[in-house]
Amino acid sequence: MAIVMITGGTGLIGSALTKSLVEKGHQVIILTRNSSNKKKTGNLSYSQWDPGKGTYNAHDFASADAIIHLAGANVAEKRWTDERKKEIIDSRVQGGELIIKALREVPNKVCTILSASAIGYYGPDQMPASPFVEEMPPYHDFLGQTVSQWEASLNPVIQMGKRLVIFRTGIVLSRQGGAYKEFEKPLHFGIASILGSGKQVISWIHIDDMVRLYIAALEDEAWKGTYNAVAPVPVSNRELVLAMARQKNKIFIPLPVPSIVLKTLLGEMSIEVLKSTTVSSAKVEQRGFIFLYPTIDKAVAALLKK
Repeated sequence: MAIVMITGGTGLIGSALTKSLVEKGHQVIILTRNSSNKKKTGNLSYSQWDPGKGTYNAHDFASADAIIHLAGANVAEKRWTDERKKEIIDSRVQGGELIIKALREVPNKVCTILSASAIGYYGPDQMPASPFVEEMPPYHDFLGQTVSQWEASLNPVIQMGKRLVIFRTGIVLSRQGGAYKEFEKPLHFGIASILGSGKQVISWIHIDDMVRLYIAALEDEAWKGTYNAVAPVPVSNRELVLAMARQKNKIFIPLPVPSIVLKTLLGEMSIEVLKSTTVSSAKVEQRGFIFLYPTIDKAVAALLKK
């Protein structure tokens, strides 16, 4: 079993991944800015690091077999002021740069680095629309350039002779947080909120499949390079919300939220909830990965059982 260091180990994906890794017998070290109030429990421990200050625990880096970089400020949490944009970039890039710094300075046995990324790399669907594949260039907007920098921060590990796997992740559906919980809130009041026209395409993935992808890439050295982490069947915003409503077996009133309202409330970030991004899952499927939840109905049904 491997010793795995994780940044962002307490986030939506990180928490689920940590739980699964520990259950499989791996030893997990969560990198955190404040480890003083966190105690080792079984195969789970914590290690102090601070990307903003460039500090880390050399002993822990020396012991690791693999590193998984998930850390990054929540893109959808606040309006995109200039200060917030800088935080979104720095929280991702500085972490990658500190990983490179530690690997250069500390004699280590790390052979694998896995990193989160995002389908925001691609920008909106182009016309005529065809699914985005991994070889395409980054889009020229804020998220496209942010994700490009995020990925580039870890590229030096390839020259070190280490294996790098990057997952450009779609909208992760989980009952524990993220987009699913936001879409679910109005349903408690009998309302199915449709954003804008509701026609915009969402490339999504169930949290369990996301975790399984990381574990597959960790344990199988054939995984190398960049992969889209999305389910095979993308859906429109309207289809997603109505699928959630159907699974609850209740009557809901569809309530469109006009684009102008979203733009007023969210500012520049409204672009992200109103645009279509149709992303291909072909490359991970060619690697032999089989999705437990390839369709939105199966995914939502499984989530409601949790």
